[in-house]
Amino acid sequence: MTTALHGPLSAYAARLHATIGDRHHVASPLGAWLLLAVCAAAAGTSDPATRDLTHALGTDPADAAEVARTLLDAPHPLVGAATALWHRPGQVNGPAAWRAALPTTTAVGVLPDQAGLDAWAREHTLGLIEAFPLRVGPDVVLALASALATRVSWATPFDVADARALGAGSPWAGQLRRALRSPSQGHQCAIVTTARAGDVIVHAAPAQTTDGAGLVVVSVAAAPQVPPADVLAVAYDLSAGAADGAQPADSRSLFDLPLGDIPLWTVTEQRVRTRAAGGREERHHAVLPCWSAHSEHDLTAPALGFPAASATVAKTLALPIENVEARQTAMARFGRYGFEAAAVTGMFGLTSLPPEGVARTAELRFGHPYAVVAVATDTRGDGGTGPWHAVPVFSAWISEPEELPEADAADR
Repeated sequence: MTTALHGPLSAYAARLHATIGDRHHVASPLGAWLLLAVCAAAAGTSDPATRDLTHALGTDPADAAEVARTLLDAPHPLVGAATALWHRPGQVNGPAAWRAALPTTTAVGVLPDQAGLDAWAREHTLGLIEAFPLRVGPDVVLALASALATRVSWATPFDVADARALGAGSPWAGQLRRALRSPSQGHQCAIVTTARAGDVIVHAAPAQTTDGAGLVVVSVAAAPQVPPADVLAVAYDLSAGAADGAQPADSRSLFDLPLGDIPLWTVTEQRVRTRAAGGREERHHAVLPCWSAHSEHDLTAPALGFPAASATVAKTLALPIENVEARQTAMARFGRYGFEAAAVTGMFGLTSLPPEGVARTAELRFGHPYAVVAVATDTRGDGGTGPWHAVPVFSAWISEPEELPEADAADR
Protein backbone atom coordinates (compact mmCIF):
# COMPACT_ATOMS: atom_id res chain seq x y z
CA MET A 1 0.00 0.00 0.00
CA THR A 2 2.84 2.42 0.78
CA THR A 3 4.20 2.15 -2.74
CA ALA A 4 0.71 2.67 -4.16
CA LEU A 5 0.21 5.82 -2.08
CA HIS A 6 3.68 7.34 -2.42
CA GLY A 7 3.34 8.27 -6.10
CA PRO A 8 -0.12 9.89 -5.92
CA LEU A 9 0.78 11.67 -2.68
CA SER A 10 4.03 13.01 -4.13
CA ALA A 11 2.12 14.40 -7.12
CA TYR A 12 -0.50 15.95 -4.84
CA ALA A 13 2.21 17.49 -2.66
CA ALA A 14 3.76 19.10 -5.74
CA ARG A 15 0.46 20.78 -6.61
CA LEU A 16 -0.23 21.86 -3.04
CA HIS A 17 3.22 23.40 -2.48
CA ALA A 18 2.99 25.08 -5.89
CA THR A 19 -0.20 26.89 -4.81
CA ILE A 20 1.49 27.98 -1.58
CA GLY A 21 4.62 29.33 -3.24
CA ASP A 22 8.16 29.82 -1.99
CA ARG A 23 7.41 31.46 1.37
CA HIS A 24 8.41 29.77 4.63
CA HIS A 25 5.64 27.32 5.41
CA VAL A 26 4.64 23.87 6.56
CA ALA A 27 1.78 21.82 5.14
CA SER A 28 0.37 18.32 5.26
CA PRO A 29 -0.42 17.08 1.75
CA LEU A 30 -1.40 13.79 3.38
CA GLY A 31 -3.99 15.55 5.56
CA ALA A 32 -5.61 17.13 2.51
CA TRP A 33 -5.35 13.95 0.42
CA LEU A 34 -6.94 11.84 3.16
CA LEU A 35 -9.93 14.16 3.31
CA LEU A 36 -10.40 13.84 -0.46
CA ALA A 37 -10.06 10.08 -0.15
CA VAL A 38 -12.81 9.96 2.48
CA CYS A 39 -15.04 11.88 0.07
CA ALA A 40 -14.08 9.44 -2.68
CA ALA A 41 -16.16 6.78 -0.95
CA ALA A 42 -19.16 8.65 -2.38
CA ALA A 43 -17.80 8.94 -5.92
CA GLY A 44 -19.83 7.79 -8.92
CA THR A 45 -18.37 6.30 -12.05
CA SER A 46 -18.43 8.80 -14.90
CA ASP A 47 -19.63 12.25 -13.85
CA PRO A 48 -17.31 15.28 -14.26
CA ALA A 49 -16.81 15.68 -10.50
CA THR A 50 -15.56 12.10 -10.22
CA ARG A 51 -13.13 12.64 -13.08
CA ASP A 52 -11.78 15.79 -11.43
CA LEU A 53 -11.52 14.00 -8.07
CA THR A 54 -9.66 11.11 -9.71
CA HIS A 55 -7.16 13.55 -11.21
CA ALA A 56 -6.60 15.27 -7.84
CA LEU A 57 -6.15 11.98 -6.00
CA GLY A 58 -3.88 10.56 -8.67
CA THR A 59 -5.65 7.20 -8.45
CA ASP A 60 -9.07 5.60 -8.75
CA PRO A 61 -11.45 6.95 -6.06
CA ALA A 62 -12.31 3.47 -4.85
CA ASP A 63 -8.61 2.68 -4.40
CA ALA A 64 -8.07 6.00 -2.60
CA ALA A 65 -10.99 5.30 -0.27
CA GLU A 66 -9.50 1.89 0.54
CA VAL A 67 -6.11 3.46 1.33
CA ALA A 68 -7.81 5.96 3.64
CA ARG A 69 -9.67 3.16 5.43
CA THR A 70 -6.46 1.20 5.87
CA LEU A 71 -4.51 4.15 7.30
CA LEU A 72 -7.25 5.49 9.55
CA ASP A 73 -8.50 2.17 10.88
CA ALA A 74 -4.96 0.96 11.72
CA PRO A 75 -3.53 3.99 13.56
CA HIS A 76 0.20 4.59 13.70
CA PRO A 77 1.60 4.74 17.25
CA LEU A 78 3.49 7.96 16.55
CA VAL A 79 1.11 9.72 14.14
CA GLY A 80 -2.35 10.48 15.44
CA ALA A 81 -4.95 10.62 12.66
CA ALA A 82 -8.66 11.43 12.73
CA THR A 83 -11.44 12.28 10.29
CA ALA A 84 -14.97 13.54 10.81
CA LEU A 85 -18.13 14.28 8.84
CA TRP A 86 -20.69 16.65 10.33
CA HIS A 87 -24.03 17.82 8.98
CA ARG A 88 -27.03 19.92 9.84
CA PRO A 89 -29.74 17.91 11.64
CA GLY A 90 -31.81 15.90 9.18
CA GLN A 91 -29.57 16.75 6.23
CA VAL A 92 -27.63 13.51 5.70
CA ASN A 93 -29.39 10.25 4.93
CA GLY A 94 -26.85 8.83 2.55
CA PRO A 95 -26.92 5.38 0.99
CA ALA A 96 -25.96 2.59 3.35
CA ALA A 97 -23.21 1.50 0.95
CA TRP A 98 -21.60 4.93 1.17
CA ARG A 99 -21.65 4.94 4.96
CA ALA A 100 -20.18 1.44 4.97
CA ALA A 101 -17.34 2.63 2.72
CA LEU A 102 -16.24 5.28 5.23
CA PRO A 103 -13.40 4.41 7.61
CA THR A 104 -14.89 2.97 10.77
CA THR A 105 -13.03 5.60 12.79
CA THR A 106 -14.57 8.53 10.90
CA ALA A 107 -16.83 10.38 13.30
CA VAL A 108 -20.26 11.15 11.81
CA GLY A 109 -22.67 13.47 13.57
CA VAL A 110 -24.45 16.78 13.85
CA LEU A 111 -22.43 19.88 12.96
CA PRO A 112 -20.86 21.36 16.12
CA ASP A 113 -20.70 25.06 16.83
CA GLN A 114 -17.39 26.92 16.46
CA ALA A 115 -16.32 26.08 19.99
CA GLY A 116 -16.96 22.40 19.27
CA LEU A 117 -14.95 22.50 16.05
CA ASP A 118 -12.06 24.24 17.81
CA ALA A 119 -12.17 21.65 20.60
CA TRP A 120 -12.03 18.84 18.02
CA ALA A 121 -8.94 20.41 16.45
CA ARG A 122 -7.17 20.67 19.82
CA GLU A 123 -8.14 17.16 20.88
CA HIS A 124 -6.81 15.51 17.74
CA THR A 125 -3.58 17.53 17.42
CA LEU A 126 -2.13 17.10 20.92
CA GLY A 127 -3.15 20.69 21.57
CA LEU A 128 -0.75 21.93 18.89
CA ILE A 129 -3.52 23.55 16.82
CA GLU A 130 -5.86 25.75 18.82
CA ALA A 131 -8.58 26.51 16.29
CA PHE A 132 -10.37 24.89 13.39
CA PRO A 133 -9.25 26.42 10.07
CA LEU A 134 -12.78 27.50 9.01
CA ARG A 135 -15.45 29.59 10.74
CA VAL A 136 -18.86 27.97 10.83
CA GLY A 137 -21.92 29.96 9.79
CA PRO A 138 -25.62 29.39 9.08
CA ASP A 139 -24.91 28.59 5.42
CA VAL A 140 -22.81 25.50 6.26
CA VAL A 141 -24.77 22.29 5.64
CA LEU A 142 -21.87 19.81 5.60
CA ALA A 143 -18.38 19.79 7.10
CA LEU A 144 -15.54 17.31 6.77
CA ALA A 145 -12.23 17.39 8.59
CA SER A 146 -8.98 15.52 8.98
CA ALA A 147 -6.31 15.90 11.62
CA LEU A 148 -2.76 14.59 11.83
CA ALA A 149 -0.34 15.09 14.71
CA THR A 150 2.98 13.82 15.98
CA ARG A 151 5.34 14.63 18.82
CA VAL A 152 8.53 12.55 18.89
CA SER A 153 11.96 12.53 20.46
CA TRP A 154 15.03 11.74 18.39
CA ALA A 155 16.53 8.32 18.95
CA THR A 156 19.86 10.19 19.16
CA PRO A 157 19.71 13.93 19.91
CA PHE A 158 21.67 16.49 17.94
CA ASP A 159 24.87 18.05 19.21
CA VAL A 160 25.20 21.83 19.40
CA ALA A 161 27.34 23.76 16.93
CA ASP A 162 28.34 27.36 16.41
CA ALA A 163 25.97 28.78 13.78
CA ARG A 164 28.99 29.88 11.75
CA ALA A 165 29.31 26.21 10.82
CA LEU A 166 26.37 26.80 8.47
CA GLY A 167 28.92 28.34 6.12
CA ALA A 168 30.39 31.73 5.36
CA GLY A 169 27.93 32.16 2.51
CA SER A 170 24.88 31.32 4.58
CA PRO A 171 22.64 34.30 5.43
CA TRP A 172 21.68 32.47 8.64
CA ALA A 173 25.24 32.15 9.93
CA GLY A 174 25.24 35.80 10.99
CA GLN A 175 21.67 35.76 12.31
CA LEU A 176 21.99 32.80 14.67
CA ARG A 177 24.35 31.96 17.51
CA ARG A 178 23.86 28.20 17.64
CA ALA A 179 22.83 25.46 15.25
CA LEU A 180 22.46 21.68 15.38
CA ARG A 181 25.15 19.19 14.40
CA SER A 182 24.28 15.58 13.64
CA PRO A 183 25.76 13.10 16.12
CA SER A 184 28.57 10.78 15.08
CA GLN A 185 26.13 7.86 14.97
CA GLY A 186 22.38 7.38 14.67
CA HIS A 187 21.63 9.89 11.88
CA GLN A 188 22.12 9.35 8.17
CA CYS A 189 23.86 11.85 5.88
CA ALA A 190 24.69 11.68 2.18
CA ILE A 191 25.47 13.66 -0.96
CA VAL A 192 23.20 12.39 -3.71
CA THR A 193 23.14 13.04 -7.44
CA THR A 194 19.62 13.61 -8.78
CA ALA A 195 18.30 14.24 -12.26
CA ARG A 196 15.94 16.97 -11.15
CA ALA A 197 17.98 19.01 -8.68
CA GLY A 198 21.58 18.03 -9.36
CA ASP A 199 23.72 17.21 -6.35
CA VAL A 200 21.79 17.50 -3.09
CA ILE A 201 22.70 16.98 0.55
CA VAL A 202 20.49 14.70 2.63
CA HIS A 203 20.08 14.32 6.38
CA ALA A 204 17.71 11.82 8.03
CA ALA A 205 16.95 11.90 11.76
CA PRO A 206 15.03 8.90 13.15
CA ALA A 207 12.73 9.18 16.13
CA GLN A 208 12.56 6.75 18.99
CA THR A 209 10.40 3.83 17.89
CA THR A 210 7.23 2.60 19.56
CA ASP A 211 6.07 -0.98 19.05
CA GLY A 212 8.24 -1.23 15.95
CA ALA A 213 6.78 1.94 14.42
CA GLY A 214 8.92 5.01 13.85
CA LEU A 215 9.23 8.35 12.14
CA VAL A 216 12.17 9.71 10.12
CA VAL A 217 12.51 13.40 9.31
CA VAL A 218 14.38 13.90 6.04
CA SER A 219 16.03 17.24 5.16
CA VAL A 220 17.23 17.89 1.59
CA ALA A 221 19.08 20.95 0.25
CA ALA A 222 20.21 21.73 -3.28
CA ALA A 223 22.19 24.57 -4.80
CA PRO A 224 20.57 27.95 -4.05
CA GLN A 225 19.43 28.48 -7.64
CA VAL A 226 17.44 25.22 -7.82
CA PRO A 227 13.66 25.92 -7.69
CA PRO A 228 12.00 24.88 -4.40
CA ALA A 229 9.52 22.70 -6.30
CA ASP A 230 12.39 20.56 -7.58
CA VAL A 231 13.96 20.22 -4.13
CA LEU A 232 10.62 19.23 -2.58
CA ALA A 233 10.06 16.64 -5.30
CA VAL A 234 13.50 15.13 -4.66
CA ALA A 235 12.81 15.08 -0.91
CA TYR A 236 9.62 13.10 -1.51
CA ASP A 237 11.50 10.69 -3.75
CA LEU A 238 14.23 10.13 -1.15
CA SER A 239 11.80 9.78 1.76
CA ALA A 240 10.67 6.31 0.67
CA GLY A 241 14.18 4.89 1.01
CA ALA A 242 14.79 6.78 4.26
CA ALA A 243 11.85 4.98 5.83
CA ASP A 244 13.73 1.71 5.30
CA GLY A 245 17.05 3.14 6.51
CA ALA A 246 18.55 2.54 3.06
CA GLN A 247 21.51 4.50 1.72
CA PRO A 248 20.13 6.72 -1.05
CA ALA A 249 20.70 5.49 -4.56
CA ASP A 250 23.26 7.53 -6.52
CA SER A 251 25.04 8.60 -3.32
CA ARG A 252 28.37 10.15 -4.20
CA SER A 253 31.65 8.95 -2.81
CA LEU A 254 33.58 11.69 -1.04
CA PHE A 255 36.67 10.47 -2.88
CA ASP A 256 35.02 11.50 -6.16
CA LEU A 257 34.63 15.08 -4.96
CA PRO A 258 37.28 17.80 -4.87
CA LEU A 259 38.56 19.01 -1.53
CA GLY A 260 37.38 22.41 -0.40
CA ASP A 261 34.24 24.51 0.07
CA ILE A 262 31.07 25.00 -1.95
CA PRO A 263 27.76 26.39 -0.57
CA LEU A 264 26.45 22.89 0.19
CA TRP A 265 29.47 21.22 1.78
CA THR A 266 33.13 21.26 2.74
CA VAL A 267 35.29 18.21 2.00
CA THR A 268 38.53 17.78 3.96
CA GLU A 269 41.03 14.96 4.18
CA GLN A 270 43.29 13.72 6.98
CA ARG A 271 45.40 10.70 7.75
CA VAL A 272 43.65 8.22 10.08
CA ARG A 273 43.87 4.58 11.06
CA THR A 274 40.93 2.74 9.52
CA ARG A 275 39.76 -0.71 8.54
CA ALA A 276 37.60 0.65 5.72
CA ALA A 277 37.94 -1.07 2.36
CA GLY A 278 41.00 0.16 0.51
CA GLY A 279 41.93 2.25 3.52
CA ARG A 280 39.45 4.94 2.42
CA GLU A 281 36.94 5.86 5.11
CA GLU A 282 34.05 8.28 4.51
CA ARG A 283 32.49 10.32 7.29
CA HIS A 284 29.54 12.68 7.07
CA HIS A 285 28.22 15.33 9.44
CA ALA A 286 25.32 17.74 8.92
CA VAL A 287 24.71 21.19 10.38
CA LEU A 288 21.10 22.38 10.45
CA PRO A 289 19.26 25.23 12.15
CA CYS A 290 16.37 24.75 14.51
CA TRP A 291 13.13 25.86 12.86
CA SER A 292 9.42 26.21 13.37
CA ALA A 293 6.51 27.20 11.14
CA HIS A 294 2.81 27.90 11.47
CA SER A 295 0.83 28.20 8.24
CA GLU A 296 -2.68 28.67 6.87
CA HIS A 297 -3.52 27.42 3.37
CA ASP A 298 -6.50 28.01 1.08
CA LEU A 299 -7.30 24.68 -0.62
CA THR A 300 -10.05 25.80 -3.01
CA ALA A 301 -7.89 25.78 -6.17
CA PRO A 302 -9.51 23.25 -8.57
CA ALA A 303 -6.24 21.32 -8.92
CA LEU A 304 -6.40 20.45 -5.22
CA GLY A 305 -9.67 18.57 -5.64
CA PHE A 306 -11.93 20.06 -2.99
CA PRO A 307 -14.53 21.58 -5.35
CA ALA A 308 -14.83 18.15 -7.00
CA ALA A 309 -15.00 16.40 -3.62
CA SER A 310 -17.78 18.73 -2.47
CA ALA A 311 -19.77 18.13 -5.66
CA THR A 312 -19.32 14.38 -5.30
CA VAL A 313 -20.61 14.28 -1.75
CA ALA A 314 -23.44 16.70 -2.51
CA LYS A 315 -24.68 14.48 -5.33
CA THR A 316 -24.53 11.29 -3.27
CA LEU A 317 -26.25 12.82 -0.25
CA ALA A 318 -28.66 15.02 -2.25
CA LEU A 319 -27.50 18.10 -0.37
CA PRO A 320 -28.13 21.66 -1.63
CA ILE A 321 -24.40 22.52 -1.70
CA GLU A 322 -23.68 25.53 -3.90
CA ASN A 323 -20.16 26.47 -2.84
CA VAL A 324 -17.18 25.06 -0.98
CA GLU A 325 -14.61 26.36 1.49
CA ALA A 326 -11.46 24.38 2.24
CA ARG A 327 -8.48 25.37 4.37
CA GLN A 328 -5.64 23.79 6.26
CA THR A 329 -3.84 24.95 9.39
CA ALA A 330 -0.43 23.35 9.92
CA MET A 331 2.47 23.76 12.32
CA ALA A 332 5.82 22.09 12.94
CA ARG A 333 8.83 22.51 15.21
CA PHE A 334 12.27 20.94 14.66
CA GLY A 335 14.75 21.04 17.52
CA ARG A 336 17.69 19.42 19.21
CA TYR A 337 15.74 16.73 21.00
CA GLY A 338 12.72 16.12 18.84
CA PHE A 339 10.10 17.06 16.31
CA GLU A 340 6.42 17.93 16.54
CA ALA A 341 3.91 18.74 13.84
CA ALA A 342 0.17 18.90 13.34
CA ALA A 343 -2.35 19.80 10.66
CA VAL A 344 -6.11 20.20 10.53
CA THR A 345 -7.80 20.25 7.13
CA GLY A 346 -11.41 21.39 6.91
CA MET A 347 -13.98 21.49 4.12
CA PHE A 348 -17.39 23.18 4.33
CA GLY A 349 -20.24 22.63 1.90
CA LEU A 350 -22.25 25.85 1.73
CA THR A 351 -25.78 26.61 0.63
CA SER A 352 -27.38 29.97 -0.04
CA LEU A 353 -29.12 31.55 2.89
CA PRO A 354 -32.91 31.86 2.64
CA PRO A 355 -34.30 35.26 1.55
CA GLU A 356 -34.95 37.87 4.20
CA GLY A 357 -38.38 37.95 5.74
CA VAL A 358 -40.09 38.77 9.03
CA ALA A 359 -39.97 36.62 12.13
CA ARG A 360 -42.20 36.99 15.18
CA THR A 361 -41.20 35.60 18.58
CA ALA A 362 -43.60 34.96 21.45
CA GLU A 363 -42.40 34.74 25.03
CA LEU A 364 -45.04 32.80 26.97
CA ARG A 365 -45.53 33.98 30.57
CA PHE A 366 -47.02 31.73 33.20
CA GLY A 367 -47.72 34.67 35.52
CA HIS A 368 -51.06 33.58 37.00
CA PRO A 369 -52.57 30.23 38.10
CA TYR A 370 -52.16 27.43 35.54
CA ALA A 371 -52.57 23.69 35.10
CA VAL A 372 -49.90 20.97 34.88
CA VAL A 373 -50.27 17.37 33.68
CA ALA A 374 -47.45 14.79 33.77
CA VAL A 375 -48.05 12.21 31.07
CA ALA A 376 -46.14 8.93 30.58
CA THR A 377 -44.50 7.75 27.38
CA ASP A 378 -44.07 4.06 26.58
CA THR A 379 -42.41 3.29 23.24
CA ARG A 380 -41.00 -0.06 22.22
CA GLY A 381 -38.08 -1.17 20.04
CA ASP A 382 -40.43 -2.36 17.29
CA GLY A 383 -41.81 1.14 16.83
CA GLY A 384 -45.05 0.39 18.64
CA THR A 385 -46.33 1.77 21.93
CA GLY A 386 -47.01 0.09 25.26
CA PRO A 387 -49.96 0.37 27.65
CA TRP A 388 -48.52 3.33 29.57
CA HIS A 389 -48.11 5.54 26.50
CA ALA A 390 -49.96 8.88 26.82
CA VAL A 391 -51.39 8.03 30.26
CA PRO A 392 -51.64 11.12 32.50
CA VAL A 393 -49.86 10.22 35.74
CA PHE A 394 -49.95 13.45 37.76
CA SER A 395 -51.83 16.69 37.42
CA ALA A 396 -51.82 19.97 39.30
CA TRP A 397 -53.16 23.49 39.47
CA ILE A 398 -50.48 26.00 40.27
CA SER A 399 -51.60 29.07 42.24
CA GLU A 400 -48.82 29.46 44.86
CA PRO A 401 -45.42 29.96 43.18
CA GLU A 402 -42.11 29.71 45.10
CA GLU A 403 -38.77 31.48 44.90
CA LEU A 404 -35.94 29.73 43.05
CA PRO A 405 -33.67 28.07 45.65
CA GLU A 406 -30.31 29.78 46.01
CA ALA A 407 -28.52 26.47 45.40
CA ASP A 408 -30.15 26.27 41.97
CA ALA A 409 -29.31 29.81 40.95
CA ALA A 410 -25.78 28.92 39.81
CA ASP A 411 -25.13 26.90 36.66
CA ARG A 412 -24.09 23.29 37.28
